[in-house]
Amino acid sequence: MVVGIDVCHDTTRGGQSVAGFCASMNSTFTKYYSRVSFQRTGQELVDGLKMCMTEALRQFFELNQALPAIIVVFRDGVGDGMLEAVVDHEVPQMKATFQTFGETYQPRLAIIVVKKRIHTRLFAKGPQNSLENPPPGTVVDSDCVHKDWYDFFLVSQSVRQGTVTPTHYHVVYDTSKLQPDHIQMLTYKMCFLYYNWPGTIRVPAPCQYAHKIAFLVGQSLHTDPSSKLVHKLHFL
Repeated sequence: MVVGIDVCHDTTRGGQSVAGFCASMNSTFTKYYSRVSFQRTGQELVDGLKMCMTEALRQFFELNQALPAIIVVFRDGVGDGMLEAVVDHEVPQMKATFQTFGETYQPRLAIIVVKKRIHTRLFAKGPQNSLENPPPGTVVDSDCVHKDWYDFFLVSQSVRQGTVTPTHYHVVYDTSKLQPDHIQMLTYKMCFLYYNWPGTIRVPAPCQYAHKIAFLVGQSLHTDPSSKLVHKLHFL
C-alpha cells in the first residue's frame, strides 16, 4: 500500500487545517481510497491519522482478502524543523492502527517526507563543458545531501524553459527493509501514475491526490465529501 498525506488550510474558517489522506487499494496503484480529517487552525501534524489508516486497511482487506505487508507513506507539507515531530506524533498513530488488526499484524513501514519548496538546483555537464538540466530520473543521494539524514533529491520532470527544480525526499522512518535504490525507483515510478497528466509530475501520485482533496475541501466544500465517493477520484 502506498499512502499520500497533505495538509491544506480552510480560508473561510479562520485557517482551520484539513488533512487529505489517499491510499492505494491494488497492486497496480490504479484504485484509491481517499478521505479528509479536520483539525485545529494552523496545525500541520495530523491528529486523525489512526481513523483514516484504519478505514483504509479495512477497505484494502475487503478488496484483496489480505492486509498489505509493506506500507509506504509519502508525507507532504512538512518542513525540516518538524521532521522529528512527524516521527513522534504520527508514527505511534500508525502503529496503534496496526494493533487493532491483531498483535500478529506488523507490516513493514516507511515514511518519506516530500519537500518541494527548496532552493537546490542540479545541473548536468553537457557538450564542451556546458551546463544543462539533468534528465528525468536523475537521483542525487551523496555529496549534497545531509550527512546524518537518509535523504535524496529526485528530478522527475523535463522542463522546456528555465532550470528544473528537483524534489527533496527524506526517509524519516523505515522498517520496510527496502534498499535505497528500491525506494528511489518506487518514488520515481509513482510520479508517472497521476491520472490528470500524461507525463510525470513533481511528486508521487498519491501525494498529489492527497493535496487535491485537501485543497478542494479547504477551499470549496468546507465539509466531508460523501462517503459514496471514497473510492472515486472525484477531486480531480
